[in-house]
Amino acid sequence: MAHGAENLFYNACFPRSNGYDPRWVAEHQMGPNVLWLTEWLAEGLKLEPGMRLLDMGCGRAMSSIFLAREFGCFVFATDLWISAAENWRRVHEANLEDRVFPIHAEAHALPFAADFFDVIVSLDSYQYYGTDDLYLSYISRFLRPGGQIGIVVAGLTAELVDSPPEYLLKPQANGKAFWEADCYSFHSAAWWRRQWERSGCVHVEVADTLPDGWRHWVQHEQAIEAMGTGVFPSYAESLLEDAGRTIAFPRVIGRKREAEVSGVLGEGSHPHVWEPEFMAVCDKLLSARTLKKDG
Repeated sequence: MAHGAENLFYNACFPRSNGYDPRWVAEHQMGPNVLWLTEWLAEGLKLEPGMRLLDMGCGRAMSSIFLAREFGCFVFATDLWISAAENWRRVHEANLEDRVFPIHAEAHALPFAADFFDVIVSLDSYQYYGTDDLYLSYISRFLRPGGQIGIVVAGLTAELVDSPPEYLLKPQANGKAFWEADCYSFHSAAWWRRQWERSGCVHVEVADTLPDGWRHWVQHEQAIEAMGTGVFPSYAESLLEDAGRTIAFPRVIGRKREAEVSGVLGEGSHPHVWEPEFMAVCDKLLSARTLKKDG
């Protein structure tokens, strides 16, 4: 580890995050600095102690630990790639066993009750499943009416007209190109606002971009590289060349409309197309149709 590399994690824009051990941040990161992104997202949320909060795509639960410790929320740390057992060890080490509850689940098969959460957040993962036109209507079922949903994602300053700039496509000195096929899930804050508003599920309260987001990303990449804990090759070279012209961190916060009361499945409500109940309803209708035809 380079001497003084821990100091590279200090960022005056994120005072709460500065209180966390840089070694812990470096060892458990899976991408851009999730504590910085979480702190920025939290500025637009009305978080109170005792709230039930879903942290969707939490990775190694760093954001979940941060939200429980800083705001006193009960956080359901949900991820597919990282096991609940692994995250539970981190939660135990943080002495937050009574506040953070690791869950292993896929984003389209969540094991929660309707209207259960006061707040839903997602940090640097929503772009990989939430671009689906149906997804917001699905995940908002688990949010109480009037509750907030907020995301920060890797994205764009503006939608691409054609292909991304050539410098994002060419390999860096380390042989890794920034732009891959998955990057086509990147969108601008304006795109996300439009996507959420047309769903009718939420009223969009915030849709903006992190000021100097590219500089923060570069700082994090350089800190990780100096400490030798990178999970992926550094993207600092491409980000420095882009200088915020293309790549950004959009933030979107919405509030579930009071009229959108999910309720318990049954009278007056309908299951979502991704839920097992929907398949059961379809099977029942098809069976009745077959019986009528045979009769």
